[in-house]
Amino acid sequence: MPFSAQPPASGERYALSASLDNARHLSSLLRAVHFQDHATCFATASGLRVTVEDAKCIQANAFIQAEIFQEFSVQEESVMFRISLSVLQDCLTIFGTGSLPGTSTALRMCYRGYGYPLMLFLEEGGVVTVCKINTQEPDELLDFDFCSTNVVNKIILQSEGLREAFAELDMTSEVLQITMSPDKPYFRLSTFGNAGSAHLDYPRDSDLIEAFHCTQTQTNRYKISLLKPSTKALALSCKVSIRTDAQGFLSLQYMIRNEDGQICFVEYYCCPDENITEGQL
Repeated sequence: MPFSAQPPASGERYALSASLDNARHLSSLLRAVHFQDHATCFATASGLRVTVEDAKCIQANAFIQAEIFQEFSVQEESVMFRISLSVLQDCLTIFGTGSLPGTSTALRMCYRGYGYPLMLFLEEGGVVTVCKINTQEPDELLDFDFCSTNVVNKIILQSEGLREAFAELDMTSEVLQITMSPDKPYFRLSTFGNAGSAHLDYPRDSDLIEAFHCTQTQTNRYKISLLKPSTKALALSCKVSIRTDAQGFLSLQYMIRNEDGQICFVEYYCCPDENITEGQL
């Protein structure tokens, strides 16, 4: 019987159970949001969401749809717990990060409910390792109230365009200024570092831009220290959706395709820099 298909021990009922043929799919997604030690896991019938926050200013969510798993079962309406992301990553990569060609680490993940540990069964090459990770009471998460009806501007572009921008702009700047407009300059990224001001413009008909929906001119600044963690997701992604609402809150949604061609999403929410006044823009 394939490892991922093995049933739980007789009589045991799990609030959450899931199986993956390749644990690396989960590990790489978690790496994209691993900028704080702890994460909150939220499971429903549609899949698993892993949320990481810092300083009440930035939130990252990794979404792993139920279809990505070979088996995914949630016995309650929702299951929620807090866990050490560092320990979870160490367990997922317990056989190493680079498996031999043609081999992968199979994963079975089980959680009995409140107060119980998260159990991981990992198998590679006939060797099985069992890990038990203590879970904690989840913290109350920030609600950015970022719904599609509040979006003012939205641009979808190929990730390589944003990767090149981050490589060219002066990252000694404390802030990244983002301008989105139905008119010129359309989409502009600006920094203000030791070498002076730098601007990078994208015309709306750029080959890198796949969708351009801007209804009004908006210029907002965001602390680069808050945006830097999102570059982990950027490095893994093929497309990125950049959205802002009327208050200037920023959503960066990264589309990530794994080795099997399956699509997952990582989303970052970031508050605008409140220290900047209109007169400074």
